[in-house]
Amino acid sequence: MKCPVCKSHEHVDIDLHSDGFTEGIMECPSCGTIWSVNHGVTEIVKDPQEKSFLEAQSECVEGDDYNLD
Repeated sequence: MKCPVCKSHEHVDIDLHSDGFTEGIMECPSCGTIWSVNHGVTEIVKDPQEKSFLEAQSECVEGDDYNLD
């Protein structure tokens, strides 16, 4: 999966579990962005570019974004 800010394919998976709630969170080691994907839509949790014109935007995820070749 690509980072929505820097487009790097490297990421660290963080799995959160609490009382039947499960969420897969990803963190980019390159730029520090934290995001999740739900129903094919990327949601930014932490945007390191928040005050910049380079601010991240949520985007739809395509099937080939999951390829890590």
